[in-house]
Amino acid sequence: MPSPRSILLVKLSAIGDVLHGIPVAVALRGGFPEAAIGWVVEGRTAELLDGHPAIDHVLRLPRGWAKRPAEWGRLRGELHAFAPDVTIDMQGLLKSALVTWLSGAPIRIGPEGADAREGSWLATTERVEATAAHVVERNLSLLSPLGIPAGIPAFRLPTWPLPAARMARFVASLGPGTPPVIVNPGAGWSSKLWPEDRFATVARRLATEQGRRTVVVWGGPAERAAAERIAAASGATLAPPTTLQELAELCRLADCFISSDTGPLHLAAAVGTPCVGLFGPVPAQRNGPWGEGHATVEPPPDVRPPWRERKTDTRAMAAIGADAVVAAVAAVLRRTRRLRAV
Repeated sequence: MPSPRSILLVKLSAIGDVLHGIPVAVALRGGFPEAAIGWVVEGRTAELLDGHPAIDHVLRLPRGWAKRPAEWGRLRGELHAFAPDVTIDMQGLLKSALVTWLSGAPIRIGPEGADAREGSWLATTERVEATAAHVVERNLSLLSPLGIPAGIPAFRLPTWPLPAARMARFVASLGPGTPPVIVNPGAGWSSKLWPEDRFATVARRLATEQGRRTVVVWGGPAERAAAERIAAASGATLAPPTTLQELAELCRLADCFISSDTGPLHLAAAVGTPCVGLFGPVPAQRNGPWGEGHATVEPPPDVRPPWRERKTDTRAMAAIGADAVVAAVAAVLRRTRRLRAV
């Protein structure tokens, strides 16, 4: 197969899903350094792709675009102007299949089997059935038809100077001390929410037992209300409103990030912040924070719900105790101190 001149990646949403696809762009840049690499993405998640060294073009779609035929026409025009030789559908849904088909690429790669949902396989010419457990490695397996080995996944997110300066001023306003620990109580599914009082307990114990400052981050009004309650109950600091780029830069200034399985957790891992992930309905083996230096806390296996109930069953997260999380954070912070001392 000749080297492609242009490659289109399709991963529309959400934050964590897009982040898990970024190593594919990095691997493509290494395998085809002269190719133009584009990415189709929805909504504000495009922020995370702006300025990335492996991505030349970001094709932005508004939320709800698939229900508006006029957006189809606009998208089709942009896709044909980009003229991909290869399109890779990393989402495996009807919407991503529509983008893949509209791209007109002669080679269209996508998942096969359980990862190809809603008939998305019909839009592809090359199908790959993943065997790896983690979603990052499953995405990278889609490069096999192009002859690119998976290798070691890398994110290589850029530094965004203005957001970095804003977050540096915020952390400086906390006063002197060790870098903060960040708590993120929000989640995309109600089944992934950990009880607020346990987040507050963890923040209080980090302060009293280890002298660590905690910052509570949030996104949107509902999460802000929860973050305010946790901060009030624990003495932690409420973070200011943040864009995704600002959140990434705040994570870079922290010693640890505590969260359930949601986009901000994977953003923290992608910029290299040590994480403690709380995994209830979905196993950490599949969605855990990628990289070294992280820890995960999970409930007993018999509490985890069947796959079809993973978005509604809250028992798994309720079975995670504060003691286990405090112990995991302590272990991560000890490792961070040892690395800093080297």
